[in-house]
Amino acid sequence: MPRFRFSQVDVFTTLPMRGNALAVVHDPTGLTDAQMQDFARWTNLSETTFLLPPTDEAADYRLRIFTPGGELPFAGHPTLGSCHAWLAAGGRPRGEGQVVQQCGAGLVRIRQDGARLAFAAPPLKRSGPGDAELTARIARSLRLPVDALLRVEWVVNGPQWIAVLLKDAASVLALRPDFVAMQGLDVGVVGPHPAGSECQFEVRAFVPELGVPEDPVTGSLNAGIAQWLIGEGLAPPRYVAAQGTAIGRAGRVHVEQRGDDIWIGGDVTPVIAGHVDL
Repeated sequence: MPRFRFSQVDVFTTLPMRGNALAVVHDPTGLTDAQMQDFARWTNLSETTFLLPPTDEAADYRLRIFTPGGELPFAGHPTLGSCHAWLAAGGRPRGEGQVVQQCGAGLVRIRQDGARLAFAAPPLKRSGPGDAELTARIARSLRLPVDALLRVEWVVNGPQWIAVLLKDAASVLALRPDFVAMQGLDVGVVGPHPAGSECQFEVRAFVPELGVPEDPVTGSLNAGIAQWLIGEGLAPPRYVAAQGTAIGRAGRVHVEQRGDDIWIGGDVTPVIAGHVDL
């Protein structure tokens, strides 16, 4: 049975077990798609990734990302966690201070900013407001009246995120969704914290169709939300979002606009290192 190098890291946190766990298999040469999916199902984490040699000359490595229920073209916490694992295993980027990841969504730039990594938010593949029918369905799934949803916006950057703005962080934390009513939707919810708080926004992510009713901390969703809120002047060009609070995590997502780019940053904490037999 082939043996592969294995890492497990916690992303968007400096404290083990307070962010979003990620399993990383290094150089899984010979594994089939079915074997990768089986292992991702077995880890039962929100995502498991596989680090492969790039097929694009501009990339430093290629990444495949699996949830328990299927493969994703892009996801944020796997991007940061896998890059950290690749660097820790001796990976050397072609460019100074920047790593280029190849994935299903294309090339993603990752900035080394001291100990913290940040990825450039990929362009939105779909944006704009959700229609009245979709808004009503999301309201039912969140067990809220329609008028509690201040804005409903598509922020698709791989995952099919539809983002909802509520009046405040307390309303976000109070949600008890109906996951049956939510089937087929990837719903992100955001609300502002009071002025002077440690974090400026509270975020929650619900993905029941992929076997992840609530994702602890979600880079792709935060990337889409940041592009939307900053683009419309609803958020400052630099802020910190909290995520995972409702499920006992303490994720922190560092958002910063630099020129035309919005960077999504987070700390990565190693937890497990070894080998896996597949």
